[in-house]
Amino acid sequence: MKKLLLGNAAVARGAYEAGVRFVSSYPGTPSTEITEEMAKFPAEEVFVEWAPNEKVAAEAAIGASIGGGRAMSCCKHVGLNVMADPIFTDSYIGVGGGLCFCVADDPGMHSSQNEQDSRHYARAAKIPMLEPADSAECKDFTKLAFSLSEEYDTPFFIRLSTRISHSQSMVELEEREDAPLKDYEKNIPKHVMMPAMAIKRHVVVEERTEKLKAFAESSPLNEIIDNGSDVGVVAAGIAYQYAVEALGDRVNYLKLGMVYPLPDRKLADFAASCKKVYVIEELDPFIESHMRALGLSVIGKEVFTLLGEYTPSMIRAAVFGEEKREHALPEEALPARPPVLCPGCPHRGTFYVLKKLGLTVSGDIGCYTLGAVAPLASVDTTICMGASISAAHGMAKVRGQEFNKKLVSVIGDSTFMHSGITGLSDIVYNKGANTVIILDNSITGMTGHQDNPTTGKTIRGEATKQVDLILLCKALGIQHVSVVDPFDLAAFEKAVKEEVAREEVSVIIAQRPCALLKSVKYTGHCEINDNCRRCKLCMKLGCPAISVDGDGKVHIDTSLCNGCGLCVSVCPFHAIEKKED
Repeated sequence: MKKLLLGNAAVARGAYEAGVRFVSSYPGTPSTEITEEMAKFPAEEVFVEWAPNEKVAAEAAIGASIGGGRAMSCCKHVGLNVMADPIFTDSYIGVGGGLCFCVADDPGMHSSQNEQDSRHYARAAKIPMLEPADSAECKDFTKLAFSLSEEYDTPFFIRLSTRISHSQSMVELEEREDAPLKDYEKNIPKHVMMPAMAIKRHVVVEERTEKLKAFAESSPLNEIIDNGSDVGVVAAGIAYQYAVEALGDRVNYLKLGMVYPLPDRKLADFAASCKKVYVIEELDPFIESHMRALGLSVIGKEVFTLLGEYTPSMIRAAVFGEEKREHALPEEALPARPPVLCPGCPHRGTFYVLKKLGLTVSGDIGCYTLGAVAPLASVDTTICMGASISAAHGMAKVRGQEFNKKLVSVIGDSTFMHSGITGLSDIVYNKGANTVIILDNSITGMTGHQDNPTTGKTIRGEATKQVDLILLCKALGIQHVSVVDPFDLAAFEKAVKEEVAREEVSVIIAQRPCALLKSVKYTGHCEINDNCRRCKLCMKLGCPAISVDGDGKVHIDTSLCNGCGLCVSVCPFHAIEKKED
């Protein structure tokens, strides 16, 4: 049976068909749907979980593999940074059951803080990497990776990109393989990576890499498509799809499905068969640099950008000098539509108060990063998951206590569980006096409402133990922990003023659920009455339902307003009223 599937869903299908038994991930766009799709398969066939962070997820998957079961862990490219520690060591250990790490890169940074290229991890960790170019290959490559993982005693990377993860194409569905649980063997030289053992395992890794290079030469994963041209293109993944759309059968192709290790002889033979060879790859010149190191003459980043995504027209212009617009351009510039916090978002009250108080805000990764956008314009820094707490500690230590009294960290509940706890313990241990605001919206919001250790539910919606943030903070040694509703602006402002004035560490839990949760039942809508003085104070909330016309009159769009009522409490003239529908 054939079915139209997202690339991510196809990866999940491939893992299921391969007989995977264990999947552990942390949600991260554009990889999230892989694990969500895995959770739709029967629980008695595959155990699926959301882990607190990617490192834990990778370690759990490695353990499942050592235990004899096929296992997988999925993340976005920046999540691979968090996974890196166990992954580099697991390259030495190898596998019991087949093991795959799926990583989705984000060229163009649609939902990411950087644009790193995950192929470098494959080379650095000496772990083979496959890169599918459509949903059918997502399924087939994933399925193949599990068997190759066991054949070569190595974990495998599956590299995706936003466009492969989130595009759809036809996939042939097949039955689930019977991949029996392998016997567990106590094997200290293989599984215990202390130096004496690791030295010997490094030899195994290098020998394995040579075998994988030979496999890359003969594997149909790396395919030459000869169209009788003297111009050649080397590409993989989505770049291959763009190249075919742009250039058609006017060029020859070396389509790479295995991007590490690369097939040196095949690359050389292909280059020799063409007068001119273009390497088309988004982000870094990974393939290009390798070919140049082999002494091959290729054209790459001198005509293609290192930045963002490619398009067929960009490729066509670079290779054949043909300019062709892919769509008609409007005569006038379109109005900007910057991302904003949703109507009713609990973070809006938080950032309104922090902006009003003129505080320096050390920010983190989540929906609430939008607190940096005007008119709230409150967040000063955003680095990586958990850095809001650690960075603020460093800022306070170099600038002193008076600066610290105008400094707060903001971090979501899921992000706090991911990597905020260690930063908070650092502040306590090293005698800091920072104020940390945990934005507890009862869900992992930015990636699409996934559960986490603070929600009391597993990925399958089953009830489980719920982390108590108050007890957790107190267990770290924090005496001053308060819970405040950020929509109670007066109470929240009072709490913030009190806590930043303290000369010891404190935590405020800003607790209000995400407005998009099904359990949240806002009713009615808000309207402007005749008391409006056009002071525009309500505009400082950055609510998408509130706007000002050309005459300076304030309007509330009732099709966007969900009746959360935050604007009612902001207006000093009682010019906004909540009306029930």
